Amino acid sequence: MTYVISNACIDVKDLSCIEVCPVDCIYHEDEDRMTYIEPDECIDCGVCVSACPVGAIFADNEIPPAAKDFLEINALWFKDKDKAREMAAERAGTSI
Repeated sequence: MTYVISNACIDVKDLSCIEVCPVDCIYHEDEDRMTYIEPDECIDCGVCVSACPVGAIFADNEIPPAAKDFLEINALWFKDKDKAREMAAERAGTSI
């Protein structure tokens, strides 16, 4: 299991999740509209979930069906940032 950041994070970028992550597996660059969790680094502690002010973080097996594509978007950011950013932008404004 890993944690996934969903569309509720888009354009919020509170970054509290980054501050509390004990393994620094949550990433963000200035041009990003959201933060991303590196699935291979996440230790499944769940600390980020309670730190998120908008409820954007879910365990991968508990993510709402309407946000399932964020499993792919989070993992993709670590391989092709531009494509992940494009996909997140397409999903901006979609509620879960």
